[in-house]
Amino acid sequence: MKAVLMTAIGDSDVLIEQNIAEPNLTKPTEIKVRLHAAGINPVDTKIRKNGLFYPNVALPAVLGCDGAGEIVEIGTAVTNFKIGDNVWFCHGGLGREQGNYAEYTVIDQRWVSLMPKTVNFQTAAAAPLVLITAWGALFERGDLQAGQTVLIHAGAGGVGHVAIQLAKIAGARVITTVSSLEKAAFVTALGADEVIFYNQTDVVTAVKEFTAGHGADLVFDTVGAEVFKTSISCTAHFGRLVTLLDASNLDLSEARLRNLLIGFELMLTPMLRDLNLARDKHVALLKQCATYIDAEKLKIHVSDVLPLSQAREAHDLIEAGHTIGKLVLSI
Repeated sequence: MKAVLMTAIGDSDVLIEQNIAEPNLTKPTEIKVRLHAAGINPVDTKIRKNGLFYPNVALPAVLGCDGAGEIVEIGTAVTNFKIGDNVWFCHGGLGREQGNYAEYTVIDQRWVSLMPKTVNFQTAAAAPLVLITAWGALFERGDLQAGQTVLIHAGAGGVGHVAIQLAKIAGARVITTVSSLEKAAFVTALGADEVIFYNQTDVVTAVKEFTAGHGADLVFDTVGAEVFKTSISCTAHFGRLVTLLDASNLDLSEARLRNLLIGFELMLTPMLRDLNLARDKHVALLKQCATYIDAEKLKIHVSDVLPLSQAREAHDLIEAGHTIGKLVLSI
């Protein structure tokens, strides 16, 4: 089968399309999926640049955590699915299990869910990681409640654009940051109540104006250290601040004075640490989000679809940082 392999640590030119052996079922609970699409996520580029999460696993490796496709074979103990079912999932791509930049994959039935009925494979493949990440940050770490105000940084991004919609479904007020008029129109259409141009306006001042000086009940940082530092002053006293990135070695004195709860969201932890009950929650969340998508309460925006052979170009695009929504490889 065709697959794109990470052959070394480095720039995108270490991604090489090759023919490799198709995976086979090895356990009675496994299914074989003909992949039609693979989502591209920033974690893919970080692994490519910095190395695999599993130190004892050797290259080459197939990247790609997000996938969607059609079941073509099932094990003798598979009870939840049948041949021909369309499924989506977040599995593999971290070095130990094969990722989804390939034509086929094998996965235990426990880790997959039926796709939403109203979207194509490319849209479905764009969604799992960002949905799980946004949900964990907003509701599991952030305890967001109806009527509260949340500040979501980079609202036009992959995680940001689904976070806005999930927060609105929950009945929250959403403030978000963007860099352009195009992105402002995009996030407004998703339901954002207030939009801040972070490259033109002091974000802290704007948040205070929108919240009568109190700050946001929850701030969700999807960007990094500098935004995290600014976010402390955007957060209401006794509020919550959740980040996707490393916030170590920062001055937290103001956060302490504000009595903030600080949380970290790394949705890959259950896969990395084999926390199967937590992964069960991820699958349940995909089932819930499928109902939102089919009810037209939640939309996944795919800005571009590239063929598998252009995985390098997809990595270059996502590292450039200007993408609205998600990028997907069509297989």
